[in-house]
Amino acid sequence: MSRRRARKPAICHIGAAALALALIVAQIPQAQAAGDIPAEFAASLTAVPAGPPAVTGAVYVPVYSSVAMAQGRVQADFSVTLSIHNASEQRPLILRRINYHDTAGALVQAYLREPVALKPFAAVEIFVPTKDVRGGTGANFVVDWAATGEIAEPVVEALMVGGIGAGHYAFISQGRPIRLMEK
Repeated sequence: MSRRRARKPAICHIGAAALALALIVAQIPQAQAAGDIPAEFAASLTAVPAGPPAVTGAVYVPVYSSVAMAQGRVQADFSVTLSIHNASEQRPLILRRINYHDTAGALVQAYLREPVALKPFAAVEIFVPTKDVRGGTGANFVVDWAATGEIAEPVVEALMVGGIGAGHYAFISQGRPIRLMEK
């Protein structure tokens, strides 16, 4: 009598592989959706002050979701973390707009549905994962802000992290004021 080994059904192996893939995909950071800032950073926010703003401004931050390397034959993709800090120790910073644009200047994503106010010395951030290359090599953020009185200008900068093979790269891009209006 010959003994046959019982075969495990292939579906078990496929099921295990699918479960492993689902766990890996669940751990890949996803881009923030519009309106996530109030929920994700509730501890950093306060009520938006009533009344007209005394000062308004805008900050432009160049970012790079992709960079051409080796004369354009190789492309490195980067995650982007945009950080917005209220540098005032006394007044809230009102954020009116946080927009992400691509290389051609087209709007990729708007991150605020309505204004929010940052507590003094508080911060919020926007995360764009490595796999989200919609911005391209000339992507940028524009942050519109306001305050009801004299305030230190916000600190807005982006951290890009990525790599190719064994090489890893990280660099910072600082925001530049593009508009400041005092009333």
